[in-house]
Amino acid sequence: MTSAPMGRRERKKAATRRAIADAALRLFLERGYDDVGIREIADAADVSTTTLFKHFPVKEALVFDEDADQEARLLAAVRERPRDQSLPAALREHALRHRMASVDGDARFASFSRLVNDTPPLRDYLQAMWLRHTSALARVIAEESGLPADDPACTALAHFALEAPRTALGHDDPRQAVVRAFELLENGWHGLAPAEG
Repeated sequence: MTSAPMGRRERKKAATRRAIADAALRLFLERGYDDVGIREIADAADVSTTTLFKHFPVKEALVFDEDADQEARLLAAVRERPRDQSLPAALREHALRHRMASVDGDARFASFSRLVNDTPPLRDYLQAMWLRHTSALARVIAEESGLPADDPACTALAHFALEAPRTALGHDDPRQAVVRAFELLENGWHGLAPAEG
């Protein structure tokens, strides 16, 4: 199923949103999050502060412009996994690919990660953003496993899978720390879940 092409108005709104987010990130990376004001970002994007706040209700949101896309990729990782791959394994692969990119030598993502990890309000906002996906992920886990939608095991797996990358911060080998966290989830899930279909 393909989505309908965006109309002119939607394209213009998307372009404005992108310009604001790009200006904000550029300024934050150059000078640091705390040293950049909202008015400066609006000026750099050539918009009013009112327009900026229509697109981004809080300053932290300027850094995380792809929340809806992130959720879509997360749910697709579960729904579109190979049939022989467990749910925890699919979530592990998603975490390693989409949340641990700085470990793999992507210089631009590494700079972004340093900005987030060194700025407590951004670090907290990022984690809260990921955890907002818990309910949607738990529903997909229930659908894919055949468990009831309200099964607490589905919610727990969703929550801990979303929390696992944060537990890797500060470890000498963050990727291995994520893998270890998911080994625990895999073993626990294996004992609880029916055969996944």
